[in-house]
Amino acid sequence: MASDSEQTPMDLAVGIDIGGTNTAVGLVDRSGAVLATQSLPTRSYPDPGDFVRSVANVAKAMLKRMEQPATLVGMGIGAPNGNHYKGTVEYAPNLQWKGVVPLADLFQEQMDVPVYLDNDANAATTGERIYGAAQGMTDFIMITLGTGVGSGLVANGKMIRGHDGFAGELGHTIVMPEGRTCGCGRRGCLETYVSATGVKRTIVERLTETEDPSILRALQPARITSKDIYDAAQSGDRVAREAFLETGRILGLALANAVAYTSPEAIVIFGGLAKAGALLFDPTIEHFEANLLAVYKGKVRIIPSALPDFNAAILGASAMVWRRHPE
Repeated sequence: MASDSEQTPMDLAVGIDIGGTNTAVGLVDRSGAVLATQSLPTRSYPDPGDFVRSVANVAKAMLKRMEQPATLVGMGIGAPNGNHYKGTVEYAPNLQWKGVVPLADLFQEQMDVPVYLDNDANAATTGERIYGAAQGMTDFIMITLGTGVGSGLVANGKMIRGHDGFAGELGHTIVMPEGRTCGCGRRGCLETYVSATGVKRTIVERLTETEDPSILRALQPARITSKDIYDAAQSGDRVAREAFLETGRILGLALANAVAYTSPEAIVIFGGLAKAGALLFDPTIEHFEANLLAVYKGKVRIIPSALPDFNAAILGASAMVWRRHPE
């Protein structure tokens, strides 16, 4: 039997999920097991160079603490406004960094391994394809419902990126002309209605514009969360339940339109709002089927993600490494 010192090193990837508030870093093996994680506050690093050095030091420290010998194969990064073609983060509205940041190159200088960067929703899509509900699928759409709405489109086995790397922004398709203002500067974008913040805006509008009784009236509007709305709906609160019905109506219609572009086998829904389960899925599927072109009816499933909530973003980022470095 080989001694510990003679063990074959296991392959590891670093997965990084960059958020506007926090950045998560993890070590992931080929099976998708997340062996170590750590987070650091993104906002504490207004200079991207300082950020890269700090994250690289975190990753190196985690590798040193591994009890089994390990070989770092590469690094995957999911970032808002990430450009897969260039390895850059470009004009991300929720980050302090301005302009175009060559993030992949900066990390490669620090880590000396291949670095793959993508839009955060595309990274989640890759993770779903390798570890989640989209395993074996060559045509599907991933929708992430969080603070905003992200999406990834896979057709004929390939991620749809467009000529500039920014294809697939379903969250910024306009569903209500002259509707709610969006962080992108336009009005009526899908994410202003069906994200966690969108549902909250729906509730606040209804509480303001009507006198309908609701247990949510006991809360300050600014402090209402999507979980509060879910809990209220579960308890039978009519205003909260109507908010989910309206959310599902708009999302179902938008997804029916999206099907016409790629004819997917399934649409996978991921994110905090997806935890509402039937409250969201039932009206979404109802309005989805009602608005589909006849040729697509009954062919496209809307299903929840199978990625674990904890570390899902890290898994998605690391999956980019394994797709390019198979065993």
